[in-house]
This record gives sequence, C-alpha cells and structure tokens, in this order.
Amino acid sequence: MRFRLGLIVGFGAGYVLGSRAGRERYQQIVRTWNQLMGSPTVHRATDRTREVAGERAKQALYAVQSGVEKAGSAVKERLGKEGDPTEDVRETLAGEASSGTSVESTPPLARDAWQP
Repeated sequence: MRFRLGLIVGFGAGYVLGSRAGRERYQQIVRTWNQLMGSPTVHRATDRTREVAGERAKQALYAVQSGVEKAGSAVKERLGKEGDPTEDVRETLAGEASSGTSVESTPPLARDAWQP
C-alpha cells in the first residue's frame, strides 16, 4: 500500500513539476488541490488517521517496553545463576583497598592512562 501511495504521489509531483501543459493546467491542478485540502471530508479523514496513528504508536511503545523488561529480567536471571559479576569487581576493589594497593603498584600502562 505504501508503495502505491508513493508511486501516485511521485507521479503527481513529476507531472506537476514537469508538465508541458502550461500555466493554465498548473493553476487548475493547484485549485483542485486546494479544494481537496479544504474539504471537510479530507479533514475528518486526516484527523482520524492521526488518531489511529497515535493509538498504534502507543501500542508499539508498550510492546517495546514490555520486550525490554522481559529481556532485562532474562539477563538478570541468567547473570544470577552464574554469579553477579559486579559483586566480583566490588570484592576485588575492596580487597585492593584493604591491602594498600596504590596507583604506583598498578601496571605502567594503566597508571599512565590515569589522569586525576
């Protein structure tokens, strides 16, 4: 459906921009377009289309949010089975802090990268 609509719009724009029918035909097309866009039927249709698009956007947002929540809980569950890697990092850092490890005892590349 989108392809057809794009084809029709493209054909119409090409006809209007490349028409050899002259200024009179162009003005007739513009008048017809203005009458069409001023029609209450067209306004109702565009308003309804906006409403439906807004509803569908909300539904899509809900679907994405629930998918992200499911993925997040699945990741948490999987990490929980294998141990929490953040706890390992915290334990390592706590061990270094209590053992008196300083910046000078770190490997040279890591020490050079550190700019306080």
